[in-house]
Amino acid sequence: MSSQSIRRWYYSSSIQEFLDQPTEYILGCLSSASTSVENSQLNAWVSQIALLRKALPSFNPNGRVYFEYVIPRLGKRIDCVLLIDHVLFVLEFKVGEVNFGTNAIDQVWDYALDLKNFHESSHAVLIAPILIATESSAGDLKMQSTRHGDQLLVPMQINGEQIGEAILKCLACLDGNPINTGNWEAGRYLPTPTIIEAARALYAGHSVEQISRSDAGATNLSRTSVAIDSIISDARYNNKKAVCFVTGVPGSGKTLVGLDVANRHMSAKDELYSVFLSGNAPLVSVLREALARDLIQQTSSSEKKIRLGEARDQVSAFIQNVHHFRDDCLRDSSRPPVEHVALFDEAQRAWNLAQTSKFMAKRGDAGFNQSEPEFLISCLNRHPDWAVVVCLVGGGQEINTGEAGISEWVDALFNRFPDWHVYVSPELSGTEYRAAEVLDQLKRRSNVSFDQTLHLATSMRSFRAEKLSEFVKLVLNLERDSAKQILSGLDSKYPIVLTRSIERAKRWLREQARGTERYGVVVSSQAQRLKPHAIDVRVAINPVHWFLHDKEDTRSSFYLEDVATEFQVQGLELDWTAVVWDGDLRFSEAGWGHHEFVGTRWRNVKAFERKRYLENAYRVLLTRARQGMVIVVPEGDSGDPTRAANFYDPTFNYFSSLGLPVLDK
Repeated sequence: MSSQSIRRWYYSSSIQEFLDQPTEYILGCLSSASTSVENSQLNAWVSQIALLRKALPSFNPNGRVYFEYVIPRLGKRIDCVLLIDHVLFVLEFKVGEVNFGTNAIDQVWDYALDLKNFHESSHAVLIAPILIATESSAGDLKMQSTRHGDQLLVPMQINGEQIGEAILKCLACLDGNPINTGNWEAGRYLPTPTIIEAARALYAGHSVEQISRSDAGATNLSRTSVAIDSIISDARYNNKKAVCFVTGVPGSGKTLVGLDVANRHMSAKDELYSVFLSGNAPLVSVLREALARDLIQQTSSSEKKIRLGEARDQVSAFIQNVHHFRDDCLRDSSRPPVEHVALFDEAQRAWNLAQTSKFMAKRGDAGFNQSEPEFLISCLNRHPDWAVVVCLVGGGQEINTGEAGISEWVDALFNRFPDWHVYVSPELSGTEYRAAEVLDQLKRRSNVSFDQTLHLATSMRSFRAEKLSEFVKLVLNLERDSAKQILSGLDSKYPIVLTRSIERAKRWLREQARGTERYGVVVSSQAQRLKPHAIDVRVAINPVHWFLHDKEDTRSSFYLEDVATEFQVQGLELDWTAVVWDGDLRFSEAGWGHHEFVGTRWRNVKAFERKRYLENAYRVLLTRARQGMVIVVPEGDSGDPTRAANFYDPTFNYFSSLGLPVLDK
């Protein structure tokens, strides 16, 4: 058994040892593994131990009992895990409760799903989650499988006296191979957190190694973090200034790497003080609010309890809007910022000279003549000793007018900052980064280093389908045969289905999601003719409500009433999505047709950049789901010339020709 596996639980023993050991001994083990224990927690453990002592004597004495099994991805612990013969039981106790709340049901779902999806040796194991409201009336012991076919049961809801009966029924009715305890304990935990979960876990003190995959099939995020640390250390000790370009496919963890580096140097007293900057306002708002709420929850029972406003102030130093950082530097144009290290998320979306000058002119500074990359580097260049700028670069993600791509950064380095050292991912030559020419320029400079560890090649967002981003790229490039080939390998792991009915798509989302798996409807910001389907993109959502609020909140994504566009979801993710297609991007054998709705009719988009933004918008939408998606191409309406059938049918037929299964109505 590895030392890493021991740390996953507070207490472990065989069933026989558990039955023989005094309660005081078990409580001592649990208490010593915890930093602080309140009386309510001690009382809960006493009740759980007593109930399990009654339930377990008739079962295999070599079975295993684990109390407080740690789930770092979620920042929580499972009350009890049992390994008995061929079944893994996930037990969540609600001591003293008489009802089974929705949140409690989702909680035990989430624990079981986490093991099923991210614990290597639990992938092929039968998992039976059980929710125990100790004082409830007797529950139905019916076992129910889900449509997913992954050997994970629907949670049973029972009272404290039914534990033994529930375990016995599962063992008798389910077939499977006995679980090898040693192999199960030694199994690697390979989590793939959402960016919200990752930010929460990092801010709570977990390392990037604890919350990210480390298997051979995925790029190890810690390697990239170590490479950045090395660049920062070299700059610091040798009084150098450096720019580092980190590339990665959509969902590969670029943002996570940036958060990890910034999180480890959050103190202004630290010479390595770092700041994570993003121009993505929805991402900044959602992450800040999630961290603030977590901070309140963590301090709620301590003397250091803080209010929401104070919590928001604390996390605002960790994650900042790049435009606010820019404004602070403008207000004091001589002194350097307090940070020596700035990590820019989605650096390819920084504004070019024209867009920056236009914006500054509106603010009354008509003489401003720098692109955003040039100005941002100049701010760090004010340090007399050393500074590092880390650019986290995505490909095909530019969706706004004036977003410069990576060339503006390189031009600034050549024209204004030739002494800065440059560290580059060699993958910057990929067509999606539009940087082949500037890469050739960089190769001619003496102070440029290329490092493969600065590229993240594997999507971590879609843990079920690492090739999703490649599939989407091929679909948008109209490479039909290659897309079909990749799709054939996605079918069982990552369902992508097709329908013409938005209502059927919503039903599909609800059928797929388990626990708190988040789902929602996403559309292009140019999808102006979905209003007959009760979708109006002009109604702006609040991304904090949409991404963080629960199923009972009508403003949340769960309610499927408000839709999000590429601007609200870029950089964030859901488990399941419905992507609703409109007439703004239309398939034809000659290529995509690009349109915008103006006044009373569609008109062609002619500008190359505008066409690229529209395709990138759908690229963003098609890569938001971690577990699967439904693509909706509505029927046209012969009575409405703005929704003619030929605006939609060819697109539907194209997706169908790729082999996407069509949902029945």
